[in-house]
Amino acid sequence: MAAGVTLSATDVDPPRHRRERAMRSQRVHDHGGFGPYTIEDLHARADDGKGLELEDGWLVELAPSAPHQWAVDTLRDLIKDAVREAGAGAFVAGGGGEWEISTPAGIRKPDVFVVPKDVARASIVHRDPITIPGGEALLTIEVISPGSSSERTDKVRKLKEYAMLGIPQYWIAEFTPVPLVHLMILDEEAGTYRADSVTRRGSVFQAVIHADVPVEVSFDPGVMVEF
Repeated sequence: MAAGVTLSATDVDPPRHRRERAMRSQRVHDHGGFGPYTIEDLHARADDGKGLELEDGWLVELAPSAPHQWAVDTLRDLIKDAVREAGAGAFVAGGGGEWEISTPAGIRKPDVFVVPKDVARASIVHRDPITIPGGEALLTIEVISPGSSSERTDKVRKLKEYAMLGIPQYWIAEFTPVPLVHLMILDEEAGTYRADSVTRRGSVFQAVIHADVPVEVSFDPGVMVEF
């Protein structure tokens, strides 16, 4: 709601007043620098919560490196090409830390994820809902750097969260020291993922995204470090 108030005020407030209004709004939702925070707090920030996830009431900053972002953009573009070739009614999101989904923990911003096109349209055009429900995702991908602070979250926490949402596939990609992709497939009865395959550079990773029509994706994980 605060973001809406700020937007409507831009028509009448001079720039200095708009800055002051945004600063006041952020201070109100910063809880004096202490949590726990809510989804409303995240979205009411002056930066709209860009570059932040919400995990159990706490804000987690996302700070991807240039190599990480290159790997993310490469995977996103590969999947976009596959969706286009298949003629599927699917939308490939992610890559910039702004796209978000709701999870049992709060708000996650997968590096790449795929949802039906009508779900994306409702969020983009109608803003209803603004946050894409995580259970609508057909696939989520997280790109990690071994040894990073987010490695455990991606391999343990998000593995459980995405499974709880019933997301059919979860790919965990690593670009260093050896580019590889873990393919995790949801076991619906158990409500957990099973490791289907691990594909390293020099081999071909293959998977099918089950959208309205099957989307076949294949690539050598080495492309994540090619420039």
